[in-house]
Amino acid sequence: MSKKILTTALGLGLASALGAAPATAAEPAHPAPSRVAVHFGLAAGQLPENVALAPDGTAYVTFAAARQVASVTPQGVIRVLATLPAPPDGGAATPVLKFALTTGIVRLGDGTLYFLYASGDAGTTGLYRLPPGGTPQRVAALPATGLPNGLALDERGRAFYITDSVLGVVFRVPLGGGTVTTWSSAPELASTGFLGANGVKVHRGAVWITNLDRGTLLRIPLRPGPVAVRATGLAGIDDIAFTGDGDEVLAALNGPNTVVRIAADGRASTVLTAADGLQNPTSVAVRGTTVYVFSAAYTTQTDPNLILTPRPRC
Repeated sequence: MSKKILTTALGLGLASALGAAPATAAEPAHPAPSRVAVHFGLAAGQLPENVALAPDGTAYVTFAAARQVASVTPQGVIRVLATLPAPPDGGAATPVLKFALTTGIVRLGDGTLYFLYASGDAGTTGLYRLPPGGTPQRVAALPATGLPNGLALDERGRAFYITDSVLGVVFRVPLGGGTVTTWSSAPELASTGFLGANGVKVHRGAVWITNLDRGTLLRIPLRPGPVAVRATGLAGIDDIAFTGDGDEVLAALNGPNTVVRIAADGRASTVLTAADGLQNPTSVAVRGTTVYVFSAAYTTQTDPNLILTPRPRC
């Protein structure tokens, strides 16, 4: 991250806003040591914000500060697939964060990537498609006054769900792009001054959303229906992944530098801490018995990385 970006972030009290706090005293629940598998380039802006996994174990990530989409092979080889153009003001108009960034990402079965770009510029903010070997194309414009952040696909409904952390809404966009509609503007999605609705996943007939400011995990039926608060007290919660055991969730808590397991009843237990190498974790993904955790080092400014750890067992 550049000095300009870092200064802006600190000026906003980013560490506090992300929920920075001492690690919980709970003992880590993973059964074997985790390991840092890949170190990313801090000076190059390789701050991983979100991830989509391919069947072969390749991770497709968005590098927030570099405005990039990249692949990371199981051997740790990093390849930049696309770099989004900087807005005319360099990103200064991007709400809250004041720098342009790539955020949520989804991979389709044919290898096509969809991702979000928040730039504060009406001509570039939106949902993008990147076919294998191709170039990115914007397929849906999103409000430049907001901060599109999380991206999830409902395969059955053939639609994307997009969280906006500044506007406090969830947008719905048809698969392939097109008309953007506001799917939910429930008050539970709003921020309390920094960033609200953040991570998003579609799971078992519902859209699951995190609210970073409020430290909550929310569930909204796809129909849609009433918002259910499934967990609270999760300061700085960012992205989530389902473990495959019903509604059990793994969540990245950015400021506190922890990954927690959230049981179906909402109780949270610590899985990873800074002692395992976490550096402001932003996203989590599960493939088989392995958990991928990406850290962006937004405030630690030390070592953006990828940690691999065994999937926790009850």
